[in-house]
Amino acid sequence: MRRLDNIDIRLLRVFVALADSGGFADAQITLNLSQPTLSTHLAELEKRIGAQLCHRGRKQFRLTEVGQATYDAAQKLFRDLDDFGHRISAASGSLSGRLRIGTSDGVFTSDELGIQHALRRFMGPDSDVFIDLSLGTPSELEQQVADGGRDIVIGPLSQKAPGVVYRDYCGEPHFLYCGRRHPLFAMPDSRIDQSAIHAARFSVRSYRYFDDLYLVGHPRASASVIHMEAQLMLILSENFIGFLPAHFASSWVHAGELRAIKPGSYTFSSRHLVAYRRADETRNLVQAFLRELTRGSETGPLKGREAK
Repeated sequence: MRRLDNIDIRLLRVFVALADSGGFADAQITLNLSQPTLSTHLAELEKRIGAQLCHRGRKQFRLTEVGQATYDAAQKLFRDLDDFGHRISAASGSLSGRLRIGTSDGVFTSDELGIQHALRRFMGPDSDVFIDLSLGTPSELEQQVADGGRDIVIGPLSQKAPGVVYRDYCGEPHFLYCGRRHPLFAMPDSRIDQSAIHAARFSVRSYRYFDDLYLVGHPRASASVIHMEAQLMLILSENFIGFLPAHFASSWVHAGELRAIKPGSYTFSSRHLVAYRRADETRNLVQAFLRELTRGSETGPLKGREAK
């Protein structure tokens, strides 16, 4: 059996990025490396392991059995390396290591939800913390924190993942919007009845499909999106009505490109939560970032509970 203690961690990270990207094309963008360089790194890793890790061609990229085992082992190794860094950091009394944060999209325009404010306070001039920040849908974020892929996630979560602590964060008001040339834009709220709403094409968030329909009483959706930016595009096309966070739509409203439709009737507040694994509750990095989130939260100290 080959000795594997001389495998460069960078080769493993390249391989994992290739597997996560599903091939060379997307991995080139993710890693900012050329395809010949990626191929060279992959070939070197296969040489050191002594087995083919994937089937690759112009139209396919598929892990072999050894490749899947290597991918799973590399993911565990990366988690163990992060844990090693956290332990050394805790012993030295300093903050260092990798903090993997996940959040829903379209929140940066909110002073309460935009984690850029917490990051500004968290990252001091001498900080040795590596921030890994990604966006995802609520269900993706919840799965990622439960699986250990993210350390902290923030969003309108369902609170169903076992072993995960959920802390109340803050609310996000939403209204129903239309674009400037939409038939409802110039119509007074008093004249907008249910038949006018039914006649409009309605775009829903796919993860809130039936909730959105129920809130408006609309019989069917004409479009669905995952991200808020996509929802904004559809509404600005002036063909659709749909829900947006008030802070996200604000600048477009002030510019006269959007209007809220009957804001007293078609509105709801999405409650955002902060979640992390119970096993990580005492980790210095997690607790330090939670403190900065607390300082910016409208609810004051974050109150937590664990999913059953």
